[in-house]
Amino acid sequence: MSPKQHRGEVTSDQLLDAALRVFVTSGEEGLTVNAVIQDSGVSLGSLYHHFGSFDGLIATLRHRWLDRLLGELAEALRESGTAREGIAAAVRAYLAFVQEHHAPALLLHSPLADRKSMTRGREFRDSQEARVSEVGLWIRLHTDSGELAPLPVPLIESLVMGPVVAVARRSLSGVGDVDLDEAAHLLPEQIWRSVRA
Repeated sequence: MSPKQHRGEVTSDQLLDAALRVFVTSGEEGLTVNAVIQDSGVSLGSLYHHFGSFDGLIATLRHRWLDRLLGELAEALRESGTAREGIAAAVRAYLAFVQEHHAPALLLHSPLADRKSMTRGREFRDSQEARVSEVGLWIRLHTDSGELAPLPVPLIESLVMGPVVAVARRSLSGVGDVDLDEAAHLLPEQIWRSVRA
C-alpha cells in the first residue's frame, strides 16, 4: 500500500469512528455532517472525497459492522456439526457481538438502520450477498438432511434470528431486564423447537 493509500484509509477510519461516536453520544438527531467533521478533525471535502455523501458515510459504517456480525454468524455455523449445534452457536455469536460491540450494535439495531434497510433493502442485502448466501446454504444443507423443517429459507432464517434480534434490541434499549448470557443459554433450545423437522 502506498503512503497516499494509507493516509486515505486512516482518514476514512477517522470519519467512520467519529460517526459512530457521535451517534452513540448524540443519537440520530445529533448525527450531522458538522458534528462528524468536528469530532473527526477531517475536512468536509475529505468526507465527500471518500464517501461521496454523508449518507454514503453512514451506509459504509453500517455495512462495515453488519459484515462483521454476519461474518461471525457464518463462522459459528461453519464450525458447528448438527443443525441444533449451529443454531446454538449462531445465537451465542450474535449475543456476544452485541455485548462486545455495544456501540455498533446500537447503530445496527437503531430506527435509522431500520429505515435504511426498509427503503434500500434489496441493495443492502445484495451488498452482503456472500454472507447471506453462506447462511442460506447452511440452512438448505440442514433442511435437505432432514434436520430442519421443510420451510423456505427466509422463514427459517426469521424463526432463528427473529427472537435473537428482539432480545438484542430489548437489551440495547437500556431497560435492563434482559440478561444476554441467560438468553444465550435459554434461547437456542426454544428456537430449535420451532425449526426442527
